[in-house]
Amino acid sequence: MNRRAFLRKPAVGLPLAPAISQEVAVAASDDETISRFANKQLPRTARTTAGLSPYTGPWGYAQAAHLLRRCLFGPTRQEILAVAGQSLMQALNGLLTVPAAPAPPLNVSATDTSVPIGQTWVTQPFDQNVEGVRRASLRAWWLGQLQQQGMSLAEKMTLFWHNHFVVELGDINDARYGYEYCRLLRRHALGNVRQLAKEVTITPAMLRYLNGNQSTAGAPNENYGRELLELFTIGKGPLIGPGNYTTYTEDDVKAAARVLTGWRDNTTTLQGYFTASRHDTGSKQFSSAFGSRVISNGADQEYATLIDMIFGQADTARFLCRKLYRWFVYYVIDATTEQNVIEPLAQLLIRSNYEVAPVLRTLLGSEHFFDAVNQGCLIKSPLDFTLTVGRQLQMAYPTSAALTTQYSVWDYINSITNVQQQLLGDPPNVAGWPAYWQTPQYYELWINAVTLPRRNQVTDTLISTNGISRNGFVLRIDAVALVQTLPAATAADANLLIAELARLLFPIELTTNQLSYLNDVLLPGLPDFEWTVEWQDYLANPTNTAKKTAVQTKLQALLRTMMGLAEYHLS
Repeated sequence: MNRRAFLRKPAVGLPLAPAISQEVAVAASDDETISRFANKQLPRTARTTAGLSPYTGPWGYAQAAHLLRRCLFGPTRQEILAVAGQSLMQALNGLLTVPAAPAPPLNVSATDTSVPIGQTWVTQPFDQNVEGVRRASLRAWWLGQLQQQGMSLAEKMTLFWHNHFVVELGDINDARYGYEYCRLLRRHALGNVRQLAKEVTITPAMLRYLNGNQSTAGAPNENYGRELLELFTIGKGPLIGPGNYTTYTEDDVKAAARVLTGWRDNTTTLQGYFTASRHDTGSKQFSSAFGSRVISNGADQEYATLIDMIFGQADTARFLCRKLYRWFVYYVIDATTEQNVIEPLAQLLIRSNYEVAPVLRTLLGSEHFFDAVNQGCLIKSPLDFTLTVGRQLQMAYPTSAALTTQYSVWDYINSITNVQQQLLGDPPNVAGWPAYWQTPQYYELWINAVTLPRRNQVTDTLISTNGISRNGFVLRIDAVALVQTLPAATAADANLLIAELARLLFPIELTTNQLSYLNDVLLPGLPDFEWTVEWQDYLANPTNTAKKTAVQTKLQALLRTMMGLAEYHLS
């Protein structure tokens, strides 16, 4: 098998890989501009036939690195080695352990005079004059949770649910609502998706984002009912008649909208609340897709009945499992994967009463997940790419002792991912980031004429001697300090050093020619022993500027080149 085939674009005119009927773009695709140079078909690379049997193959650094690359935002060498020293079951137990809830975001702006610097604003009254700085604080704090993630899947799954049950912080215009939404996603990140669906339905952020707070018996608003069915739960099947998407119909959208009438948001309690006088008390008839179910007036519990009805459909479990698969494994779901992976995962999700942890444990511990074809086949999202640079190359960040600087740096990282077309808290629309649903390009959309130069600029700047200054703090990769954390024999040998950095930074093996090229970058025109001499000279005289500069310049050139390779963008 050619493990590098997916790095090349498929030839025009080759047949599509088998696709299931649910491989359709959502309505929001009309708002997205796709380059005329983008792929027009799904990749033709052969997929694996492996299923969900527990993985029993080799277990070591490579397998631990694959698991952690998919579960964390940039696993460090120390984290990979620690997990490689455990069993796969122990590693999964750790990743699926729910961490303590983080403290809320803090005020770091002198503009917000109602809250002292270093105290939280989340319970303060809304004030449009300081909404901007509070929203910036929320985004920075959220980025900080990703950067300080620990050994848990919680942050990766919180982001997953944010991309699934989408709200846009800029649209809801209340950072307090945004914080409560974030708190809800994190609380249920590794928990029960049906319960999450119920709670997110009446959380103020969602009520405001999709106009549920304006929905009355006299004028039911269909926005949330439509997205609940199309994007959040059961998904669209093939169109089989006017307004009939197999899994639901347009009449079901209308009935769902009537069920959801009467809910409003309270800006004081930061809760959703029900007003009986605004609720449609009539019977709501659903189509044969839902067994012709009728939902009668249930007042403030009627929405929960609706959610339970939707989650009673097996297609809801299948839709959710496909989204999890694309998040953690790969975007092509062919007929074999549908049969061997998606369907059994969906049945497991149903048997588990919609608890997501058993599904994640089974998928991430399976033969399918560890099959060679599924390693190194994702393109890192901007968040994953940018956070990985800092974490894997051991870049120092400000601590909470310098709170304003810490938030300023987190805010700056948000600006970096924003120009790469992923802003935490603001997906482009209710469908989420197109890289997770836009067929046939999917993750390829992360790399384009705008974003690739931005990625290269940030890595080139961070590896430079000056780095990036932010609020008096310098973000910079210290190449010399990084290499000093490696075993002494590895650090002193040019080829061992390159190999060790390569297995950390790249999810697939480099070719012999690539390794030889990197050796020439480190030692342009010099024999291998020259590195050993220069490195040992530096270790013997670490305060000698000339000797440090000699090794530092070489290491910066090496890392700059490695981060410029196509493989560095893969996970």
